[in-house]
Amino acid sequence: MGRLAGSLVSRFGFLFPGQGSQAPGMGRSLADAFPESRAVFETADRVLERRLSELCFSGDAAQLALTENTQPAVLTTSVAACRALAARGLRPAAAAGHSLGEYSAHVAAGSLSFEDALRAVQLRGRFMQDAVPVGEGAMAAVIGLPPDEVVRICREASGTEIVSSANFNSPLQVVIAGHAGAVSRAMSSATAAGARRVVRLDVSAPFHCALMRPAAERLRPVLEAIAFADPTFPVFGNVEATPVGDGAGAREALVRQVTEPVRWTETIERMIDSGIETFVEVGPGRVLAGLVRGIRPGMRVLAASEARDVLAVADELGPS
Repeated sequence: MGRLAGSLVSRFGFLFPGQGSQAPGMGRSLADAFPESRAVFETADRVLERRLSELCFSGDAAQLALTENTQPAVLTTSVAACRALAARGLRPAAAAGHSLGEYSAHVAAGSLSFEDALRAVQLRGRFMQDAVPVGEGAMAAVIGLPPDEVVRICREASGTEIVSSANFNSPLQVVIAGHAGAVSRAMSSATAAGARRVVRLDVSAPFHCALMRPAAERLRPVLEAIAFADPTFPVFGNVEATPVGDGAGAREALVRQVTEPVRWTETIERMIDSGIETFVEVGPGRVLAGLVRGIRPGMRVLAASEARDVLAVADELGPS
């Protein structure tokens, strides 16, 4: 793959977090410090006709963990941070987002309006929650086994049920998803195969597996009703781990990622191969920074979660 357009000028890439990065108080310092970030939260409150800003700034962890709340809240906080960076002259050479974060990446690249993304992810969260009755699905992180070994374990543990790899997060971290019984069998097999750690995740649905097909079917007409533009810089999609070329491709990638695994390791490796020298995690938490360092030890990753982070990143990477 050739060097990214524009990477000779800005060799940094933006990474946008997904569900699981939320935390009470997220976005408050951004809204307090930057008018462009405050405007993002005001837009979210207006579009969703509820006080999403209050949920982010002062809601409790249990409220934020509800999928229908988490998805618009993480999106809004990520876009608020991105707008603050943009106001200080930072334009990445490329971007990617982990699962839900792919929506934030497309908002940043101009292929999707923030308002449309808000409405879509609120429905996405609802559809994903509705797809599998609570308790019937599960997810687990397998740490310390090669991805090929985890794929084999899932195949053998599935039986008449579904369990498959949902997130290829790093060379030694794979998240699996599917029916609760099949996930339990795969967890036992992974432990027996020598996994360093196997952890059941506290999630409300088994994301990125075939059980999410009803959610994808409901989401498709929602996204087909939205206008997508061609991205103004490359956005690496979860499913193919390659840049999405146009608006139609962006839409299709967002439908496919509901049921297909997040190929995060390949995404990061390909972004680096394309010329990215520094990553900026834009939005709440530090989850992606840890994953990047697991993929490419020593890689430079900056954070843009709080107002002070935005100023530090702008000082380091912004126009001189």
